[in-house]
Amino acid sequence: MISINNLSKQFTIKKQKIKAVDQLTLDIKEGEIFGVIGYSGAGKSTFVRLLNRLEEPTTGEIKIAGKNITAMKGKELRLARQEIGMIFQHFNLLWSRTVEQNIAFPLEIAGVPKTERAKRVQELIQLVDLSGRENAYPSQLSGGQKQRVGIARALANNPKVLLCDEATSALDPETTNAILDLLVDINEKLGLTIILITHEMHVIRKICHQVAVMENGSIVEQGDVLDVFHRPQQAVTKKFVEQIMGLTDDEDEVEPILATYNQGKMIRLHFLGETTNQALISQLSKQFAIEINIVQGKITHTKRGAYGTLFVQMLGEQAEMDAAIAYVTNETSVEVEVIQHVE
Repeated sequence: MISINNLSKQFTIKKQKIKAVDQLTLDIKEGEIFGVIGYSGAGKSTFVRLLNRLEEPTTGEIKIAGKNITAMKGKELRLARQEIGMIFQHFNLLWSRTVEQNIAFPLEIAGVPKTERAKRVQELIQLVDLSGRENAYPSQLSGGQKQRVGIARALANNPKVLLCDEATSALDPETTNAILDLLVDINEKLGLTIILITHEMHVIRKICHQVAVMENGSIVEQGDVLDVFHRPQQAVTKKFVEQIMGLTDDEDEVEPILATYNQGKMIRLHFLGETTNQALISQLSKQFAIEINIVQGKITHTKRGAYGTLFVQMLGEQAEMDAAIAYVTNETSVEVEVIQHVE
């Protein structure tokens, strides 16, 4: 659906050249919700603006549905942009226009006849659940309602791609979840490809299929969201995962646990996908002559499935503990790591 090859954007600020996007290569499948995450200054907002030519690339190529966007000019580019919707962090609504008029604006620019325009606007108002607010002005709307208007407006011309630049960053947690649910609903109903730019890992966790992690203008890690949660490779990715899990591999966190629970074996269990639903601790206690104390842990859910980490203390005879660990290793898909053993 979207093919990006060696994309770069260079700015010159006070005679100093800065690469906001550096030789970025990426493929995004049709119908996918693809997340791009990075801290401030990583280049992610510049990247998303390059996709619809709000920023001009310094080098590289962008193809959307087989069309080379970077080679287009004039009318051809304007028509191509109609197939790329975009929603923004601060809504960018026209404050002197009502909800209906804001949604209708891109249709007016596209020259859609008035009757057809009115019909499309009503369809979109229902889609984003704004019925009854058609004649309200932006100043009369909540933040979530403003973003719903922005989403409806972005969908007006039936785009093939929807770009979301920090679309939930200005919203409270409850409203953020409602907007994310709406984006999932749109993705499923319309088969729309969505590219989501964010600095919040819980946004990626909740709705994205794939994620790319940006740092210093480059993609440093990419993959299925569940895989990235399970095995983050880069330091920046691990920091993002820690936002959700609240658990790290740092010695500063593990050492207090080991100091408190200093008998038997301290085990770290990694659950992935369906294994998070298994009553593993109960099974082990019944099947083996051991005691298990749950020390610390957390399970979180992604679009592809659940992921969890659990610290447990195992007490009992050496042979029984070894048998229990062997059972988990060989008979389940839960990963086992012995982080301390005290005789």
